Order: sequence, then structure tokens, then C-alpha cells
Amino acid sequence: MKNTVKIIGVNMVKFMKPGANEPYEVMASKAIQGAIKDAGIDFREIKQAFASYVYGDSTCGQASLYKVGMTGIPVINVNNNCASGSSALYLARQAVESGAIDCALAFGFEEMRPGALKSKWDDRTSPLKAFNDRLDELAQNSAPQGAIKFFGEAGAAYINKYGANPDIFAKVAVKTRNHALNNPYSIFNKPLTVEEVLNAPVIYPPYITRLMACPPSCGAAAAIVCSDEFARKHGIHNAVEIISQVMATDTEESYKNAINIAGADMTRRAAKEVYEKAGIGPEDVDVVELHDCFTPNEVITYEGLGLCREGEAETFINNGDNTYGGKYVVNPSGGLMSKGHPLGATGLAQCTELVWQLRGHAEKRQVKNARIALQHNLGLGGAGVVTMYKKN
Repeated sequence: MKNTVKIIGVNMVKFMKPGANEPYEVMASKAIQGAIKDAGIDFREIKQAFASYVYGDSTCGQASLYKVGMTGIPVINVNNNCASGSSALYLARQAVESGAIDCALAFGFEEMRPGALKSKWDDRTSPLKAFNDRLDELAQNSAPQGAIKFFGEAGAAYINKYGANPDIFAKVAVKTRNHALNNPYSIFNKPLTVEEVLNAPVIYPPYITRLMACPPSCGAAAAIVCSDEFARKHGIHNAVEIISQVMATDTEESYKNAINIAGADMTRRAAKEVYEKAGIGPEDVDVVELHDCFTPNEVITYEGLGLCREGEAETFINNGDNTYGGKYVVNPSGGLMSKGHPLGATGLAQCTELVWQLRGHAEKRQVKNARIALQHNLGLGGAGVVTMYKKN
């Protein structure tokens, strides 16, 4: 018998631009302490911890947790690129679900530097080499390497395949920024217009401008998961259940085209399995936090998650089905685009937002009567994690 897994405590610190942040271990310890307070449990009741980050030496997780307390529990450090936070949550959920323990902590943090993402290991083979080589065969231009190349090429491939108006990428940025205005945890709080987004400097031709890309960010977030029995024992009544969670990695299908290279196939497979396991389809979802590192990825992910049919993202966007008053509210937090994207913290910040939404604690950005929430967190190279939550 598998244990039912509940989230009983969440917290995050406000994301910051590099240079304005506190040290990673301070941000992480504050997020952990906040999650413990939110759960209302003793720190010593946590039996395992999973720490997610990308840029940092080994055992940064221990250094962060030790600022809260040193109880001798196992601490596992997790690096799965931008899906690291959800990967830590996946492991914590799995540990509780299996019955190995009854309470676990997942926390993530990142202390990033200004500018585009760069590898720290240029003296050895990149884990993305095979994907970059294939993308070079498919690419429509010879723009610089990096994450932007993956999503820039995927966006161009989507427009070419379906004949959509490229302004959909700008419309998504505007929608997301409007959501961020109501989130005190967001880096950006200035509204945008479609014209501003389209007229911003082009950072990857032909379509991607600076205002379609998430900023380098620093921050931390944490979640405490436990068994249903543990929650009952402690009289916790505002828990949120993880009813289904799937991690997918790449297959040979991932090399088929630029859209799949950017993770669309992983997303489709993970979402399909999540719906099957939950017995709940996309039509039952109320609120979504998805991985919008670049706005083309949000557009592609609408279809990967089944929020609209293939090739219909433009209609979905123009009808306002991705915001308040439409079919779904997507990224009420402001998403990675406006809230920020500290890699190791992102998946757990998404989780935090959705728990707040299902509890009814999201204040001005609250999605009315939210009962089912869906999370999508993507790491190139690769890992795609899709999680479904239910209000208790």
C-alpha cells in the first residue's frame, strides 16, 4: 500500500537580481524555517532532506540546512538543471509514499551571476552536446549557443509549423507580467505592452526579444511533505495532496525536431501519465504554474499539457484562456518571466504558489474556487516533471 502524500508547509524568499541577494545558505535557511513554521511541526520530525541547486559546490545543501539545525538526518543534493527543485520534491514525495519515512523536506536555492546561463565546466564534454549538435543541423540561423538557442529555435519552428502570428510570444509576456503585479515575491512589478515587448532588443532572431526571457535570479523555496497519517496525528487540516507526479526524461523522439529538443516530448509524456494516474484530465485543472523560461516555451507547453489542442495555442492566447476569466489561470505568480528563475528554487517556488492557491492564501492573485492545480518544471538535458495537486 502506498502512502497518500500531503504538503503541510511551504515558504519562499522574495527572488532578487544577482548582487541584491543574501548568500545562498541564508536564503535557503530562511525558506526552510518558514516552511517549518507553516507546517507547525518540530524540525526534528523531518527524517530526510533533499536540496536542489545547480551552481554550487557539493554539500551546499548540508551547509544550508545546518544553519537551521543539525539533527544528523540524510541530506541528498540534487542537480537536474532547471528541474532541480521539482526533482527534489519528487524524491521527497517518493520517500514518503514508499513508507520509508513519514516526513521529508525538499528545498532549493540558487545564487546566480548576471548575464546568460553559462557552463562552469568547459574542459569536458557538455551534457547538452548531442542536443546542440542536432539543433545545429536544424537551426535556421547561427546565433550563439546556450539555453536561448533551444527555445528560440523551438519558437521559430512552432511559428513555421502552424503559421501562428509571432506576436503570441509578446502577448504571453504581457499576460505574465500583469499577473506578477499582484505578487510581492516577484522581481518585476512594472506592466508591459505588446509593443514594448516586440520593440525590445532582439536577443535571438527572428522573434525573441529581451522581454521574452526570464532574468538571472537568486532565491530559495522549501516544502515539507508527509504521510496522511502524520498529518492527522499532528492535527493538520490545511494540507494539500500530491495526487500524481511523473518525471520524464528524453527518448530518441526528443531529437526529432526543435520543439522536442526544447522538452516538448518530455512534457507530453509526463502530462499524459499524470492524468492517467490521477484519473483527472486537463479539463478539471483550475490553476497552472509552468516553466516559462522563455515565452515560446509557455506557448509550446500549453499544448504539451493538453490545455489546448496541437496548433491551437494562438487561439487559446487570443481568447484569454490562459488568464483570469478564461479556462485556466497560467502562472498567477508571474512565472519565471517576471517572478524570477533561480534554477534550484524554481520548482519549489511553483509548488509554494500552488499550495497557497489551493489554500486560498494567494491574496490579490487568488484563483477563485481553485481545487486542482498543475505544475510543470523543465530541465534540458533532460528532465520534465509534472505534478498534480488537490485541495484537501
